[in-house]
Amino acid sequence: MWRGYLGRHWPKMALATVLMAIEGGCLGVLSWMLEPLFDKVFTQGESGLIWLVGGGILGLFLLRAITSVASKALLTDVAQRSSTAMQVDLLRHILKLDQSFFQENPPGALIERVQGDTLAVQGVWSTFITGAGRDIVALVSLFAVAVAIDWRWTAAALIGAPLLIVPTSLAQRYIRRKTRQMRAEAGARATRLDEVFHGVAAVKLYQMEAYQIDRFDHLVARIRQLMVKMAVSQSMVPGMIDAVTGLGFFAVLILGGPEIVEGKRTVGEFMSFFTAMALAFQPLRRLGGLAGTWQTAAASLERLYRVFDICPAVASPASPALLPATTAVRFENVRFGYGAKPVLRGLSFTAEAGKTTALVGPSGAGKSSVFNLLTRLVDAQSGSISVGGVPVTALALPALRQMFATVTQDSALFDETIRENVLLGRKDVDEATLARALDVAHVSEFVAALPEGLDTPAGPRGSALSGGQRQRVAIARAVLRDAPILLLDEATSALDTASEAKVAQALSELSQGRTTLVIAHRLSTVRDADKIVVIVEGQVVEEGTHDALLARGGAYAGLCRMQLVE
Repeated sequence: MWRGYLGRHWPKMALATVLMAIEGGCLGVLSWMLEPLFDKVFTQGESGLIWLVGGGILGLFLLRAITSVASKALLTDVAQRSSTAMQVDLLRHILKLDQSFFQENPPGALIERVQGDTLAVQGVWSTFITGAGRDIVALVSLFAVAVAIDWRWTAAALIGAPLLIVPTSLAQRYIRRKTRQMRAEAGARATRLDEVFHGVAAVKLYQMEAYQIDRFDHLVARIRQLMVKMAVSQSMVPGMIDAVTGLGFFAVLILGGPEIVEGKRTVGEFMSFFTAMALAFQPLRRLGGLAGTWQTAAASLERLYRVFDICPAVASPASPALLPATTAVRFENVRFGYGAKPVLRGLSFTAEAGKTTALVGPSGAGKSSVFNLLTRLVDAQSGSISVGGVPVTALALPALRQMFATVTQDSALFDETIRENVLLGRKDVDEATLARALDVAHVSEFVAALPEGLDTPAGPRGSALSGGQRQRVAIARAVLRDAPILLLDEATSALDTASEAKVAQALSELSQGRTTLVIAHRLSTVRDADKIVVIVEGQVVEEGTHDALLARGGAYAGLCRMQLVE
């Protein structure tokens, strides 16, 4: 944490520490000034010192106020900068991880890591620096005054301190354990909310409101119980400090009371000592609670760095190869599976450069895995995948993925404007080029009717648009990308008949001169492909043109007959 985030802010932290040291030292000076106030002003009647002592006390409080505000502003700035930097770094790291990571970790849990855990850590540095800079200095100065008056009284005040060692250690372990459980439950809560809001239509249609509310209620009940247990355990140490402090005051009264009655000590000395110990009470309680605060932050830090420690298996090679001169795609004896479940079992085929190759077959045959492997969202367990004769694993990931334009059946739109969803952050696109892409994808037809045109928000996950409109926006992205290889996964599945014909023509024009791989369940959409590859259970069982495969009367002909019956 220091090397990565806090160290760069050391000047601000040093200045804040000095300011808080001044703030804490003011308490020691205040308690020291009470002795002349009682002994010389109130007891001996030296009224001339009232202005001097009173002015000194006023100055101390003004100085304390100024240093308190300034140090808090500095530490808040450091805490905010550190936590936001960690959030950005964590998101950057997570986006580099493999697809399998996102299959194992739901979005809600990841949101809680990026947001909840970093916020849990955020305040701890302010608390620690405050404890080090203000409270420790305050305690040192106050105990210095107490020892200067009578070291025996000071020892009596601390008589119960050893009793805190074992309970404090046990409380720390308990707090960290409960914090881990609470953060995990918070991730489950975020996941549940994400799923409910994402599937709200299904929740309403299937009348699952009571069911989902009941599940959510059980989740928040567990979080509530853990929070109560944490609060109780965190308050135990300050509570025990209260008891020990009360025992110390009692011991001081028993020891020092007779000395004051007998005149061996003055009232001013006792009031100065008593004030020093009373003022030490709050810093001591805060420092006692610091152990619980640290355990809470430490549990979140463990969760954060557990993610930071994950290394992506899919990464760019140390010495990337040059981009290939051609775009022919070749799979050779590729084997791939998710965990123990095999998906591709020795898949081999070639998609010739500049031609359209269609991948057809039953659901679950592994067609979509071909796209994931080709773009290296995942890597195969064995076999070879190449573009233009260059293995995809030999290319830098950004350069490899820049070669592909993809349109899938699940058009992923963001909660931004239609313009931003088409451009995807690009700044080098002029209006004429953008307009051409919108025309080719037939986006301009429905955009013209929208109140804000291209600047109309698409809504969460594109919910403000129809399925066909979302698909056309995704196609406009592919047109604008102008990549040499097109990957189309049911690209026209969400369109009506009229729109499908228009977009199919646009995609046909776009695929001219490009290597195009098409996944389709409706075989009528791929009958004009240069080659059709039939995949069954992760293996190629047939290859050829539409007419040749029909004439063969094999698996492809069977798929066609099934669709004709349907």
